[in-house]
Amino acid sequence: MTICARVLAVLAAFVLSGGALVAVVMLALPDRAGLAVKPSAIGGPFRLLDQNGRAVTDADYKGKPFLVFFGFTHCPDICPTALFEISEVLRRLGPDAEKTTALFVTVDPERDTPAKLKDYLSSFHPRIVGLTGTPAEIAAVEKTYRVYAKKVPLDGGGYTMDHSAVVYLMDKNGQFVAPFNLKQTADAAAADLKRRL
Repeated sequence: MTICARVLAVLAAFVLSGGALVAVVMLALPDRAGLAVKPSAIGGPFRLLDQNGRAVTDADYKGKPFLVFFGFTHCPDICPTALFEISEVLRRLGPDAEKTTALFVTVDPERDTPAKLKDYLSSFHPRIVGLTGTPAEIAAVEKTYRVYAKKVPLDGGGYTMDHSAVVYLMDKNGQFVAPFNLKQTADAAAADLKRRL
């Protein structure tokens, strides 16, 4: 093989390996341009009843950022803890709490009537709104928010609900922003939410 042929072979190998490296990097990196323009696949339209028995839709909460949490009133620990933490964040906002809402959507519509939600939520911040509906309506909302929820029978009768426990932060247009971090301090979480008001 001549020197010229060797040089060309080395150059070709270099170009091919460089091209492969670029391809791997492009596949590994997130599509930042796509993230900026693609609508979120979490959330969507709904029509449910609030704790006062009033029919509401997702449009009633647009125009300001809001939080969404799925749970149920018979929940022994995760739900009351999350609602307490959300209440603390809303309290830290002071008057600015009027510029947002937190939605508590039941995963147990068989037991969580509007009256039951109203009684349960009386222990938490008044900006937390309880939502319920028919099993089919709740299942549709769970699907749009990618929520896992399953009825689990208990020994001796009755049941509990196994469910995901994400708090969703939605923007003023009802688009999903990110999971809302309740593991930070209430002051830090309130500051995070206030930046979006």
